[in-house]
Amino acid sequence: MADYLINVFLDDAKMKIIEGAGLAGQVKDIGGKKAIQVPVNEKEQKKLAKGFPDLQFDASNACVLPPEAENKLVDIIGQMKVLDVMKVAIMKLYSPLAGKPIRSAQR
Repeated sequence: MADYLINVFLDDAKMKIIEGAGLAGQVKDIGGKKAIQVPVNEKEQKKLAKGFPDLQFDASNACVLPPEAENKLVDIIGQMKVLDVMKVAIMKLYSPLAGKPIRSAQR
């Protein structure tokens, strides 16, 4: 069992991607909405929290990514055809240098 989960609520377009990946059996009902849950380990959760400071985890240790990040995640799931994609996705979602000025070596 994963330490954390990312809930991805599915609209028609996302559902087609999930079905195309052969993952329709992984769709769950969460609060009356269709969703998939992507497992996240503790290290990945810490990177997500740094990359998305407003990210909130609920009592069941689940969260919802911002729309742009969620769309990237769904695309990765569609390409890899598995839900356990965070090792790959974290590289595309988490940018540790975002917003930091470029430093040059000065002597």
